[in-house]
Amino acid sequence: MDIPLPKRPWYVRHRGKLLAGAGAVIILVALVLVSLRPKTLRLAADAVTISEVTQAEFTEYVNADGVLQPIRTVRVGAVEGGTVSEIIAEEGAMVRQGDTLLVLTNPELEQQIADQRAAYARLLRSQQEKQLEMKQKRITIRQQTLQTTYELSRLEKQYRLDQEEFRMGIKSRAELDLAEAEYNYRHRSAELQLESLRSDSALASLHAESTQSELADEQQRLRRTEARLRDLIVRAPCDGQLSSINGVPGQKIGSGSEVGEIKIMDRFRLASSLNEYYIDKLSVGQTATVTYADALFPLRISRIVPEVKDHSFSVDLVFTDSMPANARIGKGYQAKIEFSAAEPAVVIPKGNFYSFTGGKWIFRLSPDGHTAQRVPITVGRQNPLSYEVLEGLQPGDRVITSGYDTFGDAKEIHIKK
Repeated sequence: MDIPLPKRPWYVRHRGKLLAGAGAVIILVALVLVSLRPKTLRLAADAVTISEVTQAEFTEYVNADGVLQPIRTVRVGAVEGGTVSEIIAEEGAMVRQGDTLLVLTNPELEQQIADQRAAYARLLRSQQEKQLEMKQKRITIRQQTLQTTYELSRLEKQYRLDQEEFRMGIKSRAELDLAEAEYNYRHRSAELQLESLRSDSALASLHAESTQSELADEQQRLRRTEARLRDLIVRAPCDGQLSSINGVPGQKIGSGSEVGEIKIMDRFRLASSLNEYYIDKLSVGQTATVTYADALFPLRISRIVPEVKDHSFSVDLVFTDSMPANARIGKGYQAKIEFSAAEPAVVIPKGNFYSFTGGKWIFRLSPDGHTAQRVPITVGRQNPLSYEVLEGLQPGDRVITSGYDTFGDAKEIHIKK
């Protein structure tokens, strides 16, 4: 006879499923906890640069590497176009203002000048002929004026004589009236003739002035054209070194084309470029120094080109006093440009952390030096050696300043000794 068995509890019957579910929950919780934990990176101590935060005198400055260049370069242009006939000066030669650099020819211009000279010669002959005509006409006018004046004088004397003879009874009233009418007519006629002669004289003077002005204008045009012929000889506009000369015999050069460069050699500038970080910190006239052979040479900023290319902009500096004894074009120097005086500050050495964090955070080591964690910081000024720390670190702290290109998104670093 069978014995009935007691019914097992549900948790006993399903203990396998319960154990599997509990295991899955434990694994899920563990994964979540692992994912929520900061990502940890393990590195050897020699794989990073560890620096100490210090309290020190800080000066904001930048080192500007530059190349010595002439303070000014003058471009030589051809005022008049033509064909290169002869090159006189050689590249690298020292030239003085007015020295001939090259000679051009321009047959069309030469023909134009010849035509202009012929036109001027014709006008000059014509003007000379007109001057002779005017001179003769003035003589005639003076003769006619003299004759008319004499006639007026004679008429007045004759009329006074007629009046006297009338009073003496020699002439009758009718004869006097006739003489008076004759006198008035001839007197008015003579006055009109004198007025006409004066008009002719004024007109002759105007013609002479007009002819003289026309001749002067033509002469001025000829001079300008002849000046163009002189411009076919390209000359040095200033003293200096001819750094380049363009063109070969037979080559056509257009008017206004650049044919060379002259470097002014009496003064020099230091051509440099700086990171765009400093563009708002510099100003024209700001001072700088170059240290060479244990001597300081003062400079000042003479020009700032505000255009930024590849995160850099150009700066020119000029020596304000003496220059290094071996200064020559193309030689490199390093100028130190200071922005502030030395003052106490919390500083850390420079490293590549800034380019990866933007100066917003850094890895700070624990007191035992085994781990490093991210801490927020505020970076202020900088110089080629260090950064000024405004917030987030204290003197004595140790931080990782390089190796950030290998850290990825790690939040904590374990350092193996």
